[in-house]
Amino acid sequence: MYIYSVTINVQEDIHDSWLEWMKTEHIPQMLATKKFTKALMSKVLVNEEMGGITYSTQYTTESKQMLQKYYEEDAPALRAASKAFEGKFVAFRTEMEIVSEQ
Repeated sequence: MYIYSVTINVQEDIHDSWLEWMKTEHIPQMLATKKFTKALMSKVLVNEEMGGITYSTQYTTESKQMLQKYYEEDAPALRAASKAFEGKFVAFRTEMEIVSEQ
């Protein structure tokens, strides 16, 4: 199993609309690709020097190949859908392999 983690710091002036968009549109659209089995969105409880509010969303997928299919087939359109918030957030993405689950 793999986790595709997206950490986003969003400016406070768009926070509420961005958060609503994430919960009602973006995350459901990510899951609708059928490339991820679940999503977990968490608020990062650290005050950033740069300001803003930070969230980490982790999407679980069955394999590296499935994640690659997401990049090729779905990522460009789903990332473009955030255009309404362009310039108001910073994102970084991390791939992780689950080695143990208790």
